[in-house]
Amino acid sequence: MLTRRTLLAAMPAAFVRAASTRAPYGAVPSERQLRWHELETTAFLHFTVNTFTDKEWGYGDEDPNLFNPAAFDPDAIVSALAAAGMRGVILTCKHHDGFCLWPTATTDHSVRSSSWRSGKGDVVRALSDAARRHKLKFGVYLSPWDRNSPRYGTPEYVAMYRAQLTELLTRYGPIFEVWHDGANGGDGFYGGAREKRTIDKRTYYDWPTTWDLVRKLQPEAVIFSDVGPDVRWVGNERGIAGDPCWATYDPVGADGGPASPGDVRDKESPAGHRHGSKWLPAECDVSIRPGWFWHEKENVRVKTPAQLIDLYYKSVGRGANLLLNVPPNRDGLLSAEDVASLKAFGDYRRATFAKSVAEAKGRVTELRLKHEVTFNVIRLTEDIRYGQRVDGVAIDRWTSEDWEQIATATSIGPRRLIRLDRPVTAARLRLRVTTSAWPMINEFALFAEPKN
Repeated sequence: MLTRRTLLAAMPAAFVRAASTRAPYGAVPSERQLRWHELETTAFLHFTVNTFTDKEWGYGDEDPNLFNPAAFDPDAIVSALAAAGMRGVILTCKHHDGFCLWPTATTDHSVRSSSWRSGKGDVVRALSDAARRHKLKFGVYLSPWDRNSPRYGTPEYVAMYRAQLTELLTRYGPIFEVWHDGANGGDGFYGGAREKRTIDKRTYYDWPTTWDLVRKLQPEAVIFSDVGPDVRWVGNERGIAGDPCWATYDPVGADGGPASPGDVRDKESPAGHRHGSKWLPAECDVSIRPGWFWHEKENVRVKTPAQLIDLYYKSVGRGANLLLNVPPNRDGLLSAEDVASLKAFGDYRRATFAKSVAEAKGRVTELRLKHEVTFNVIRLTEDIRYGQRVDGVAIDRWTSEDWEQIATATSIGPRRLIRLDRPVTAARLRLRVTTSAWPMINEFALFAEPKN
């Protein structure tokens, strides 16, 4: 058995001192990041005039009256997300078309100008309240690009953007995540100009000032973009993290210079950087459908429960968080196909992870059980308050004659889920940390998937 004494004897003196004082190893998460890590899975709701025009990106000249979800039921939407095990929901309060789903004072291009609910509707209010009723956290997506606004490309637009952000962060209760897209400029309506507008995405938005505003108004919220500052984009829209996926990362611009939202060397985002100077964990965004907005023709292409489960292991199972988009339809509801897949996804997770078949907490690295257990999922966690320390692990089972290796992994971080190809039966197992500065393992647990 790998004991504390054995580890101490094998470690350099510097690591022994670090362990004895629980000194951080490299970058460590903030309190808001620690809370975000605990969520694991959250939902995205892409919903706007695009839902009614059958487009992915609106041009900005859409009639607000197009937005008319006559059967809109926020509780039905959120309850379906809760059934899938989602712990938070982020709404596209304004997409690139500039249409605002709340009655903003900054523009007429909003629900206030729609005939829906006689101009008195507020999608943000309805969904934020429903999220609280169902015990889900609520987050906001506010596109930096606005194809409707005549002010886009001028300093006045940046002030307008911050005014919109202020409304969202002061009117709708606690916000757990603020999401900034990387789309920046191009063709648009722009108040009738109908032209192409290009901005310097590195400097135009003055992101540090905007992020300071978020910190002031919602200090507990994490901020997401290609470059953080709290949560990074994983670098793809397939919902898949790198393997390994380090929580530490130093973003670099596409040209090797400073990075900014919309300008990052995204090929490095899936894996991160092993010894990056910033704790900047990955969020894996993916849609349950081929598109981000609802399209009737995609009703037959909704991801199956098996596909969602596979994405879960390739995102959450690699230490990232999964952000699954489930777009409401024109009625203002989630389609039956999406709801069925979500429910089965949630049922699987509850059946698998509600109770372990065996586990060890703290620094125990060997499991000696009174009887054999059968499992096919292994969960490992580190105490990330002190950094990401483990570079490699192996799991062995005792076969009555010798140890047999059954699995290996690299990074652990907040969690590592190892899904075996076939069930394994054993009464004695051990976890070997093959490479580490000083391991601080929180959990070594075994689970069994439900039988079909």
